[in-house]
Amino acid sequence: MEKKLYDVANTAARELCEIAKLKQGDIMIIGCSSSEIDGGVIGKNSNLEVAAEVFRGIYDALNEKGVYLAAQCCEHLNRAVIVEREAVPGREIVNVVPQPKAGGSFATTAYRTFKNPVALEEIKADAGMDIGGVLIGMQLKHVAVPVRLSVKQIGSAILLAARTRPKYIGGCRAAYDDTI
Repeated sequence: MEKKLYDVANTAARELCEIAKLKQGDIMIIGCSSSEIDGGVIGKNSNLEVAAEVFRGIYDALNEKGVYLAAQCCEHLNRAVIVEREAVPGREIVNVVPQPKAGGSFATTAYRTFKNPVALEEIKADAGMDIGGVLIGMQLKHVAVPVRLSVKQIGSAILLAARTRPKYIGGCRAAYDDTI
């Protein structure tokens, strides 16, 4: 099952990068319930092995594009975000190290894998994937747009995705650049 989890997660991340037109330096937030992927209930059966395979699939796809992965922790850490320090220069960091039962297996894997991980209270990501109904909307830029991927679930967990776009301002006479 692990190879399949890697492949499905990798495919979903690649698709979202393409649809969202992510470029080098952009940030993708991932909220992930390993419990839901494994057929359980969110927050009840954290699984590091499952999280590691999904993380690796997404991380590999994003690294190829130069896109940063931000891992949202669970509610026990107030949905803090784990990210590479270089992705967020000058941002105020908080002091916490995620664990499988306090932060979640996916965020724990991110923290253990990143070269120089830091925790933030929040981030404004350019796109995101919600794996298992963990609610990532608070971590996206202001105008989030749902994205329909060919991948509908990872393991037993539902997969929802979003991209962001700049706010439209100016009213009915304004012209907009649809390429951004």
